[in-house]
Amino acid sequence: MPLTPEQRITLHGFNNLTKSLSFNMYDICYTQTKQEREAYLEYIDEQYNSDRLRSILKHVADIIGAHVLNVAQQDYVPQGASVTLLVSEGPIVEVPQESYTESPGPLPESVVMQLDKSHITVHTYPEYHPDEGISTFRADIDVSTCGEISPLKALNYLIRSFDTDIMTIDYRVRGFTRDIEGNKLFIDHDISSIQNYIPEEIKDLYHMIDVNVYQENIFHTKCKLRKFDLNNYLFGYTKDKLRPEEVESITDRLQTEMDEIFYGRTISSGSIDQMM
Repeated sequence: MPLTPEQRITLHGFNNLTKSLSFNMYDICYTQTKQEREAYLEYIDEQYNSDRLRSILKHVADIIGAHVLNVAQQDYVPQGASVTLLVSEGPIVEVPQESYTESPGPLPESVVMQLDKSHITVHTYPEYHPDEGISTFRADIDVSTCGEISPLKALNYLIRSFDTDIMTIDYRVRGFTRDIEGNKLFIDHDISSIQNYIPEEIKDLYHMIDVNVYQENIFHTKCKLRKFDLNNYLFGYTKDKLRPEEVESITDRLQTEMDEIFYGRTISSGSIDQMM
């Protein structure tokens, strides 16, 4: 017999379930020259330095009701940054039933959640194609919690915090906890798709694919922007400065780059039609 939310939180001791959210975002840019590439990487390093990333992660901690115990951050040379937050249970003593629903989580103004000892991390990875045509910025954010609340409630805010062309999102529940009768619970909330934690106005912007292993409590969603406007991918100028053949060539290179990241494989001519 399925357990109600009220029964699920009547546990024998502490909730030992570990819930892990991995959020990977990609920003793609066309950088035709070495100077453009260096300018783009400098912009990314300034936009997503460790101080800005620390602020984002602290908002995540607020959303899930956590106390920050320790912060470690580092800006790397020549580029990139990392931040790790060790967090513990927040001051809220009642876990709201809303934590059991599949719905987008709050923004930082609405702190309604709780968790126990856990961590939140972010690492950035600026990189570029060797012939300097494509530059890619990737950020990996991991939110790991113990207790009733799912870190998926932070996903809405994370998506809004980054300028994202492609997102890869993984969620997994590990371990087990027990109810007061000693029965093992391997998950304490219903979930059919990560997409249900993303607002409709954001979902409308992306093409999405799910790969879920329900019996193992493993959920995977990847997203790619539906609309392509070349001007959004040129750094420092617009497409009206390009010849028509340049527009076609650059568009093809950018879309191939995005498709390869989205599908997770190197793509030859005609491969996309076979995947769809």
